[in-house]
Amino acid sequence: MRPVRRCSRTACALPAVATLTYVYADRAAVVGPLAVHAEPHCYDLCEEHASRLTAPRGWEVVRHVPEHPDVERARSSDDLEALANAVREAARPRSHAPPGSAESGTGRRGHLRALPTPG
Repeated sequence: MRPVRRCSRTACALPAVATLTYVYADRAAVVGPLAVHAEPHCYDLCEEHASRLTAPRGWEVVRHVPEHPDVERARSSDDLEALANAVREAARPRSHAPPGSAESGTGRRGHLRALPTPG
């Protein structure tokens, strides 16, 4: 039996039902379904604190409410592991292509790349 995760708010002993994550680059506080695992930079919130959450001035609160909560809970760890592997693969640095290769003529900027317009 897994232990019940509690709300991260001080003095709140209610069980957590949502996870709060801050996306600093977008100035957004994202509240979504409870994460499968407790993450160090995320906050688990009870139903009351998740619904009453406000963001600092200039920030936006984004609430992700799944259309079918039972389907969200039914996701297997294999699905999540496959997603994590795909993210790791996409983040892996790639070697620069030699001139004349298929990637030449594309502008690269950090993790983004601009593709030429199909002709």
